[in-house]
Amino acid sequence: MPLRSYTITQGRDRAPARSMLKAVGFTDEDLRKPIIGIANTWIETMPCNFNLRELAVSVKQGIREAGGTPMEFNTIAISDGVTMGTEGMKASLVSRDLIADSIELTARGYMFDGVIALVACDKTIPGAAMALLRLNVPGLVLYGGTIMPGKLNGVDLTVQDVFEAVGANAAGRISDEQLMAIENAACPGAGACGGQYTANTMATVMELIGLSPFGTAAVPQVDTRKADVCRSVGKWMMQAVKNDLKPRDICTRAAFDNAIASVAASGGSTNAVLHLLAMAQEAGVDLKIDDFQAISKRTPLLADLKPAGKYVAADVDRAGGIPVIAKRLLEGGYVDGSCITVTGRTFAEETAAAVKETPGQEVIRPLSNPIKKSGGLVILRGSLAPEGCVIKVTGVERKSQRGPARVFNCEEDAMSAVTGGKIKAGDVLVIRYEGPRGGPGMREMLGVTGAIVGAGLSEDVALLTDGRFSGATRGFMVGHVSPEAASGGPIAAVEEGDMVNIDIANSTIDLEVPAAEVARRLGNWKAPAPRYETGVFAKYVAMVSSSSEGAVTFRPR
Repeated sequence: MPLRSYTITQGRDRAPARSMLKAVGFTDEDLRKPIIGIANTWIETMPCNFNLRELAVSVKQGIREAGGTPMEFNTIAISDGVTMGTEGMKASLVSRDLIADSIELTARGYMFDGVIALVACDKTIPGAAMALLRLNVPGLVLYGGTIMPGKLNGVDLTVQDVFEAVGANAAGRISDEQLMAIENAACPGAGACGGQYTANTMATVMELIGLSPFGTAAVPQVDTRKADVCRSVGKWMMQAVKNDLKPRDICTRAAFDNAIASVAASGGSTNAVLHLLAMAQEAGVDLKIDDFQAISKRTPLLADLKPAGKYVAADVDRAGGIPVIAKRLLEGGYVDGSCITVTGRTFAEETAAAVKETPGQEVIRPLSNPIKKSGGLVILRGSLAPEGCVIKVTGVERKSQRGPARVFNCEEDAMSAVTGGKIKAGDVLVIRYEGPRGGPGMREMLGVTGAIVGAGLSEDVALLTDGRFSGATRGFMVGHVSPEAASGGPIAAVEEGDMVNIDIANSTIDLEVPAAEVARRLGNWKAPAPRYETGVFAKYVAMVSSSSEGAVTFRPR
């Protein structure tokens, strides 16, 4: 079959290239085979991606066994959990597009015949998917896997518990010794954060959108079965190359709808809104923020997973894996079973082949007994967010909150107010200038939201921001408020004590200030000076779009 890589490897004029490739061990036979790039996001700065170097060995073995030649290369990863609450967190969302750019550049430069992206921490997953959709050569996403839960006094822990323990300690509800015990126990080894947080949400998305083979994502990173999973993708990759099955053939509008349904049914992260919008831009698919509302509203919440539920991500594997969620959604008519997947089989065929549900499991509810009749995402619009914003209602029972604004122009000031006992029941925290441009980088607020929960205030206060939230966030928290403050959005006009009304039942979020007064305030508003005048952040600010469009760094289609 004709191969893209032959442009690099074959013919008289390519002798210098072959000479250089032979210097690192490739043979003439290797270079005649399809060359598969392995985009590895291994890094030593976090547990999430720590075992990926080892897993790549098995991926390469699988490619060779299936008749291909693997070539591994690396890109970056920024840990949300490690950088949370600091200036470093501004690098997280920026890294998504840089990951996409670096995978795209390497694959275009070496003209790989296919690409396997080996991913784990939050931004590596959508970044890899965005790159595959740009390249549109055969490719798939392989999730490294979740961390196992920590254990303390017989209770499963995740990093969410550490963030909430910080707030509990600041409020005097637990001792320094108790905080240290939780810190030491929560993260026992390699793997991505262990609830249905952003990494596991996006891993779920990758299976249901069709870019990951069914049954590959839920196996934990340290499980001995993961090596077999890694070898198996070589077969699927080579089959996709043979059939010229490309990511844009897979990621149709119906496939995106399937992915959104999986987020709703699993109680997934609000970050999925941002990332799926960005992926849709790359795929040339017409997807809008309001589409999430329509799909979530009709899809039941079935998975009883942290941050609001009982179980951890490893329990999904024990229950039978992500295909059990797919089976429920297919049986209920909430997804399109005719969508093609990276294996060449349809969603329905993959589900039938992959589902091995554990008898008696309670992690993923039956259709007859959902946790809620609608999914975990609600899109709000109103005078405070004309372009929309998002709230995750998994575990949230109250339908509205009206209260005085407590205004903070950065996350650190809000965190100090919470841990300093300055936030009272009924308050609505407004954290602004943390959007894609204003941050820059749209920091997650798990430090603040975790502190609110830990302080026992989650049932009494609300928070809204033009920044975003970790998948581990729970409570009455509204993110992605658009337009952002740095772009002169209405959130920039909010003053201390203004009444804010958030109404989930009616999907509205309003500032109870006359429109003429808001216009007057914005007329006197001046854009803040850029926080970075050179380098990657300055470049990002100059290019990034609104979070309502996925915060992409190219002109939206």
